[in-house]
Amino acid sequence: QVQLAESGGGLVQAGDSLSLSCAASGRTFSTYTMGWFRQAPGKEREFVAAIDWSWSASNTYYADFVKGRFTISRDNAKNTVYLQMNSLKPEDTAVYYCASTARRGVVAARGTYDYWGQGTQVTVSS
Repeated sequence: QVQLAESGGGLVQAGDSLSLSCAASGRTFSTYTMGWFRQAPGKEREFVAAIDWSWSASNTYYADFVKGRFTISRDNAKNTVYLQMNSLKPEDTAVYYCASTARRGVVAARGTYDYWGQGTQVTVSS
Protein backbone atom coordinates (compact mmCIF):
# COMPACT_ATOMS: atom_id res chain seq x y z
CA GLN A 1 0.00 0.00 0.00
CA VAL A 2 1.25 3.46 -0.92
CA GLN A 3 -0.06 6.67 0.58
CA LEU A 4 0.39 10.00 -1.17
CA ALA A 5 0.02 13.46 0.31
CA GLU A 6 0.10 16.59 -1.84
CA SER A 7 0.95 20.04 -0.58
CA GLY A 8 1.81 23.47 -1.91
CA GLY A 9 -1.40 24.54 -3.57
CA GLY A 10 -2.81 28.02 -3.16
CA LEU A 11 -4.09 31.19 -4.76
CA VAL A 12 -1.74 33.05 -7.09
CA GLN A 13 -1.96 35.59 -9.87
CA ALA A 14 -1.45 34.92 -13.55
CA GLY A 15 2.26 34.80 -14.35
CA ASP A 16 3.24 33.66 -10.87
CA SER A 17 4.94 30.42 -9.90
CA LEU A 18 3.95 27.67 -7.51
CA SER A 19 5.63 24.47 -6.41
CA LEU A 20 3.68 21.37 -5.48
CA SER A 21 5.05 18.47 -3.48
CA CYS A 22 3.85 14.92 -3.08
CA ALA A 23 5.21 12.87 -0.21
CA ALA A 24 4.88 9.11 -0.59
CA SER A 25 5.03 6.29 1.88
CA GLY A 26 6.56 2.93 1.02
CA ARG A 27 10.03 1.55 0.73
CA THR A 28 9.98 1.15 -3.04
CA PHE A 29 9.22 4.74 -4.00
CA SER A 30 12.32 4.92 -6.18
CA THR A 31 10.92 2.24 -8.47
CA TYR A 32 7.50 3.84 -8.94
CA THR A 33 6.40 5.99 -11.81
CA MET A 34 4.94 9.19 -10.38
CA GLY A 35 2.42 11.36 -12.12
CA TRP A 36 0.55 14.61 -11.70
CA PHE A 37 -2.99 15.03 -12.94
CA ARG A 38 -5.46 17.86 -12.54
CA GLN A 39 -9.20 18.28 -12.56
CA ALA A 40 -11.03 21.53 -13.13
CA PRO A 41 -14.70 21.94 -12.17
CA GLY A 42 -16.94 20.16 -14.64
CA LYS A 43 -14.03 18.62 -16.52
CA GLU A 44 -12.36 15.24 -16.70
CA ARG A 45 -9.20 14.59 -14.76
CA GLU A 46 -6.32 15.14 -17.17
CA PHE A 47 -2.66 14.25 -17.34
CA VAL A 48 -0.14 16.96 -16.51
CA ALA A 49 3.28 15.35 -16.09
CA ALA A 50 5.01 12.13 -15.10
CA ILE A 51 8.43 10.86 -14.17
CA ASP A 52 9.44 7.23 -14.37
CA TRP A 53 12.44 5.45 -12.97
CA SER A 54 15.38 3.54 -14.27
CA TRP A 55 18.74 2.44 -13.01
CA SER A 56 20.41 5.21 -15.01
CA ALA A 57 18.14 8.25 -15.27
CA SER A 58 14.45 9.00 -15.03
CA ASN A 59 12.43 10.08 -18.04
CA THR A 60 9.94 12.92 -17.83
CA TYR A 61 6.70 13.36 -19.76
CA TYR A 62 4.48 16.41 -20.12
CA ALA A 63 1.13 17.35 -21.51
CA ASP A 64 1.50 19.78 -24.40
CA PHE A 65 -0.25 22.57 -22.53
CA VAL A 66 2.42 22.65 -19.79
CA LYS A 67 5.58 22.06 -21.79
CA GLY A 68 8.09 24.79 -21.10
CA ARG A 69 6.18 26.00 -18.04
CA PHE A 70 6.03 23.04 -15.64
CA THR A 71 8.85 20.80 -14.44
CA ILE A 72 8.46 17.47 -12.66
CA SER A 73 11.26 16.07 -10.53
CA ARG A 74 11.76 13.53 -7.80
CA ASP A 75 13.93 13.07 -4.74
CA ASN A 76 14.05 9.38 -3.96
CA ALA A 77 15.88 9.97 -0.68
CA LYS A 78 12.89 12.00 0.50
CA ASN A 79 10.21 9.88 -1.17
CA THR A 80 8.92 13.05 -2.76
CA VAL A 81 7.95 14.18 -6.23
CA TYR A 82 7.66 17.84 -7.14
CA LEU A 83 5.86 19.89 -9.74
CA GLN A 84 7.31 23.32 -10.36
CA MET A 85 4.75 25.47 -12.12
CA ASN A 86 5.85 28.72 -13.76
CA SER A 87 3.99 31.29 -15.84
CA LEU A 88 0.70 30.14 -14.43
CA LYS A 89 -2.49 30.92 -16.33
CA PRO A 90 -6.09 31.13 -15.13
CA GLU A 91 -6.81 27.95 -17.11
CA ASP A 92 -4.35 26.11 -14.85
CA THR A 93 -6.87 26.46 -12.04
CA ALA A 94 -7.75 22.96 -10.84
CA VAL A 95 -7.28 20.40 -8.12
CA TYR A 96 -3.92 18.78 -8.69
CA TYR A 97 -3.50 15.10 -7.86
CA CYS A 98 -0.40 13.03 -7.36
CA ALA A 99 -0.47 9.41 -8.51
CA SER A 100 1.88 6.46 -8.45
CA THR A 101 2.27 3.05 -9.99
CA ALA A 102 4.74 0.21 -9.94
CA ARG A 103 3.47 -1.03 -13.32
CA ARG A 104 4.73 -0.14 -16.75
CA GLY A 105 2.09 1.49 -18.89
CA VAL A 106 0.98 4.62 -20.65
CA VAL A 107 2.05 7.32 -18.23
CA ALA A 108 -0.63 9.73 -19.41
CA ALA A 109 -3.46 7.30 -18.75
CA ARG A 110 -5.30 7.43 -15.44
CA GLY A 111 -5.76 3.68 -15.48
CA THR A 112 -2.01 3.14 -15.29
CA TYR A 113 -1.89 4.46 -11.74
CA ASP A 114 -2.80 2.45 -8.66
CA TYR A 115 -2.54 5.05 -5.93
CA TRP A 116 -3.83 8.60 -5.72
CA GLY A 117 -3.51 11.46 -3.29
CA GLN A 118 -6.37 13.60 -2.03
CA GLY A 119 -5.42 16.56 -4.21
CA THR A 120 -4.40 20.16 -3.61
CA GLN A 121 -6.23 23.19 -4.97
CA VAL A 122 -4.44 25.59 -7.29
CA THR A 123 -6.26 28.78 -8.18
CA VAL A 124 -4.83 31.30 -10.64
CA SER A 125 -6.51 34.67 -10.81
CA SER A 126 -6.36 36.90 -13.88
